[in-house]
Amino acid sequence: MCGRGLSGATVGIVGLGRIGYAVAQRLRPFAVARILYSGHKEKPYAADVAAEFVPFNGLLAESDFVIASCPLSAETTNLFSATTFSRMKHTSIFVNTSRGGVVNQSDLYDALKTGVIAGAGLDVTTPEPLPVDHQLLSLDNCVILPHIGSATIETRTAMSLLTARNILSALSGKPMPCQLRV
Repeated sequence: MCGRGLSGATVGIVGLGRIGYAVAQRLRPFAVARILYSGHKEKPYAADVAAEFVPFNGLLAESDFVIASCPLSAETTNLFSATTFSRMKHTSIFVNTSRGGVVNQSDLYDALKTGVIAGAGLDVTTPEPLPVDHQLLSLDNCVILPHIGSATIETRTAMSLLTARNILSALSGKPMPCQLRV
């Protein structure tokens, strides 16, 4: 389970929203050389973490680590596929902290098995959890967490308090602080 370190690496973040930005903030102390990001447009707050806006294909070609932190949408479903993985360095590590659906898992398996990319770390999969006989679980260069990347006491306490505020607001007829709009 040894791999490349972050020091001196180029890290590409696909989706520099709230979570992508938080990831970028946490990367700075690890002495990464560059943080790249792609998306629909440049983000003014990217300068706070010295992140550079680049086209998606440029991010793939230049990054030692590619982190998916984009929302799942029609545009991002299977964004990471055989074509995407082939544009990455063969030494790249792919990390998915967004949604399982942004990755074509069969293509990821093939890319990992054949050395198109070096490794992957997945906090999310489709389905969750993966069946115990899923092919990704057979690989030594793929680490899969059962969606527990946020499993800290602080985070789970904050999630519980937000849930309680949502319930109390809904019961009293007030707008919920964090309402899913579909």
